Amino acid sequence: MSLLSRLLVTAATLWALSAQAFAPQAGTWIVSAELDGKPGRGMAIDVQNDTFVMQMYAYESSGQPTFYLAVGTLSNNQVAAPLTRYEGGRFFGSAPRSGVLAGNPGTVRMRFTSGIAGFVTFPGEPERAMHRVNFAYPFAQSSLRGVWSFNSLGSMGLTAEAVQLTTSAGSTSGGNGILATSDGRFGCEHQTSGELAGGVLCVKLNGSGQVQRAYFFVYSVNEGEGYMQSVGVADDQLLSVRRLTTPSGVGTGIVIKEEPASPADLGQLQQRLAEAALRLQR
Repeated sequence: MSLLSRLLVTAATLWALSAQAFAPQAGTWIVSAELDGKPGRGMAIDVQNDTFVMQMYAYESSGQPTFYLAVGTLSNNQVAAPLTRYEGGRFFGSAPRSGVLAGNPGTVRMRFTSGIAGFVTFPGEPERAMHRVNFAYPFAQSSLRGVWSFNSLGSMGLTAEAVQLTTSAGSTSGGNGILATSDGRFGCEHQTSGELAGGVLCVKLNGSGQVQRAYFFVYSVNEGEGYMQSVGVADDQLLSVRRLTTPSGVGTGIVIKEEPASPADLGQLQQRLAEAALRLQR
């Protein structure tokens, strides 16, 4: 069976694993049907351990803007928490002052179907689909540019490698353009058709140009999950992927950051060339 065929066969395993418990990604979330490019309501969600925190910006029936806070315990990919509203807090330029509880319209209920999607039920409303908003990375070749880390765990133990994708290449019949390392031995492409559509497929070649490893993952913004397959190894490795730099080279973590380039010392280069010329003429 070919490596690509094995990727297709084992895709079912990945989707089965998604039924296990997971933490939704921290970030900006929205009711999917309300994403229309106009001012509306939205949610900032974060989960640490099993503690769920959501800040929501919305409006009163009068049209006045307001915000709510919900804190609860995430269990089995679900959470129910009271929505609390506050008022009277500090405004721009004010002296120190604290907000006070100003009401509780009811309980918000959420159930997550993946780390980036799920359903929400607000007080007085039916259940609606929601998702984490990706507003800066289109499903395009350009979004793959930068440094990525690939960490897998399985029968091979823990494997890890980091690559810098810098070089644009043509597209395959199932994707929209390959982004590769400068030596052409590692490349990735968004998949746009077939059973892998919606994910990213990467291959690593050895010095002879043969596939050494294949990676398939689905990602949102800076984080992805999937599996890795290695030639000669029957079992797939669970895969965790992270974007370490943006396409422009800015670090995405809390430590790694873009380092300013040192100015080139062309004067020193000129001096050394002159010295070399004198030596060669003697």
